[in-house]
Amino acid sequence: MTDIGWLVVLTTVAAVFGIALGVMLPALAMGRAISQALDAIARQPEAEQAISRLLFIGLAMIESLAIYCLVVILIVLFRNPLLAYLPH
Repeated sequence: MTDIGWLVVLTTVAAVFGIALGVMLPALAMGRAISQALDAIARQPEAEQAISRLLFIGLAMIESLAIYCLVVILIVLFRNPLLAYLPH
């Protein structure tokens, strides 16, 4: 296999691992945030509005982290800057 072939295979494998981590870790964080919010609402039902508002802001920030990870991985997959330095 040529150098460019190996580079494409390795970047694809790295992208797969990156997508896996970029989805799993924010999903775990979202699950923990929801669990803690439900626990807080169960303890103080009168603070439900404030807790829900903060929960949705936190979930949006966690989700944006997953989206940024996806964007960077797609850039690496489809516009790999390392491919420009290989000899043709």
